[in-house]
Amino acid sequence: MRILLTNDDGIFAPGLEVLERIARQFSDDLWIVAPAEEQSGAGHSLTLSRPVRLRQHAERRFSVSGTPTDAVMMALRTVLPGKPDLVLSGVNRGANLGDDVTYSGTVSAAIEGALAGIRSIALSQVYEKEGMGDMVPFAAAEAWGAKVVAPLLDAPFAERTLINVNFPPLAAEAVQGIRVVRQGFHDYARGSVVEGTDPRGYRYFWFGLHGIEHTPGHASDLEAIQDGYVSVTPLQLDLTHDASLAGLKERFGQ
Repeated sequence: MRILLTNDDGIFAPGLEVLERIARQFSDDLWIVAPAEEQSGAGHSLTLSRPVRLRQHAERRFSVSGTPTDAVMMALRTVLPGKPDLVLSGVNRGANLGDDVTYSGTVSAAIEGALAGIRSIALSQVYEKEGMGDMVPFAAAEAWGAKVVAPLLDAPFAERTLINVNFPPLAAEAVQGIRVVRQGFHDYARGSVVEGTDPRGYRYFWFGLHGIEHTPGHASDLEAIQDGYVSVTPLQLDLTHDASLAGLKERFGQ
């Protein structure tokens, strides 16, 4: 089984090392193509206004001077000798829960794999507090990663779908299990803009985040993580709101 590994935290991210150890439990045919630098929040963006550079670091290990989407596209069109059987993206440093998946470079790399018709899984390690940098503990992902991936290797995936996995911010032995749940949503009033002044005297602004909100019904990825479970959420790429089609057609005389 050929597996493509990628992420949005960059080629030297600790989470990518964790992902490689998870993937080696299933195959030795691993290819790593990841952004050269951190691309958190890049979403499903594609580099169009400048050239993308490809650098080889070792056998089957490459970095791309662009976004996670660039990395997967380069992997599929330039680097790999053939189509992979699986795309694993992560393990991200931080949560990709609720509608924050729309910002996520980690999820977007898996989206690109899904668009290419490849079984794709995004994996993220939630952590408790900001400012931890590379000190984020990946114990839950390390211990539970293979347990989550294994049942998905031969599970039926509908066309243009992917799986989003989040690990709770707990020691491995404290994880309660795995829950298959829907995507939650946030109240975007929670965000903040932190203002500061750089050493040259210029103002800058930094986006901040507040705590997680709950989804009505308490049956989403947000609550699963809060309850100490690994969350597994199937996502679809068709954003059409089918319930609105009939009413809109009527308005336009169709």
